Amino acid sequence: MSSRPCVSHAIVKSSPARPAPARESTFQNWLRLNFFSGWFNTLMTALALWALIITLPQFIRWAVVDAVWYTPDAELCKAAAGACWAVIPEKYRVMLFGTFPYEEQWRGMAAIAIILVLAAVSALRVLSAKALALSWVAAMVIVFVLMLGGVFGLTPVPTHRWGGLPLTLIMFVGTVIGGIPAGVLLALGRRSQMPAIKALCIGFIEIVRGLPLVTVLFMASLMIPLFLPEGLTIDKFLRAQLAMTLFFAAYAAEVVRGGLQAIGRGQYEAADTVGLTYRQKMTRVILPQTARIVLPSMMNEIIRAFKNTTFIGIIGLFDILRATSTAMQDPVWVRYSIEAYLFISLLYFVMCYAMSKYSQGIEKKLRVGR
Repeated sequence: MSSRPCVSHAIVKSSPARPAPARESTFQNWLRLNFFSGWFNTLMTALALWALIITLPQFIRWAVVDAVWYTPDAELCKAAAGACWAVIPEKYRVMLFGTFPYEEQWRGMAAIAIILVLAAVSALRVLSAKALALSWVAAMVIVFVLMLGGVFGLTPVPTHRWGGLPLTLIMFVGTVIGGIPAGVLLALGRRSQMPAIKALCIGFIEIVRGLPLVTVLFMASLMIPLFLPEGLTIDKFLRAQLAMTLFFAAYAAEVVRGGLQAIGRGQYEAADTVGLTYRQKMTRVILPQTARIVLPSMMNEIIRAFKNTTFIGIIGLFDILRATSTAMQDPVWVRYSIEAYLFISLLYFVMCYAMSKYSQGIEKKLRVGR
């Protein structure tokens, strides 16, 4: 008999693709899910629309139609029925630079430009993580040289003369640059096998997180000088920066700890199997995965840190909010404080919104949570 194998000549045809199910447009879906998903949401949406219909035309009339946009004479604003936005070009130098010397305010503007340009470069993600970190460190060195002066022919300006937006941005960037590494170290220390380090990290995190930021700032401003040797002083700006950084680090540590707990045990065992040291295991295997997990929560803490810079005015530093309050003490323009604070609120909103969109872009790129 022949040993030839039996060959099948069956013809297999793939079934034609089924048409995609009919669905609403993305915008219609978004409206239905967010505003009309139930009777309660529909009622709230209707009430909100009713409130907008009543208030929005009046606000537009006050803020745009009847507003005075520019005049050096505050008396003209008194005769107007709308907002007096002229207070902003009249007082913007005090609002943006505080008590920084008038003739040296170009240095504050340069510091703002450096920070914002580098923030834009960070958002475009054209540099590697290492290059970006080094760029931020170098930029902050340049900013401090510009603001402090005393070199390259620049007039010395002590930190107690700093104010406005440059001070706010410097305090914020310094808090994040110092707070994230400190938070990572605290999170790792909290999971350490060494009891002393673990106890110290847990104690620090829980104590700081249990205190309001105002208390931490007052302690840094008033209590630190009491423990210093006679004749040794620490600048108030540095004390505030230290307090802001440590406060942020305590919250960042808890965010990072949550990410570390989400990493499977197998990742640690795999790193140990190939013979990685503790440092290599953390920097090459564990922390990169942790960063993907904690990004949304960490960005929330970063945005909160930016808004928390307003508290430094309590201990006598002239952040942009306190500088605006000082500018509005002019009896000629004091009645137009609402317009000035609306302008500052818009600045905060734009910066926080930009950071939020940047975070969403990174999440989409890394496919966080998928």
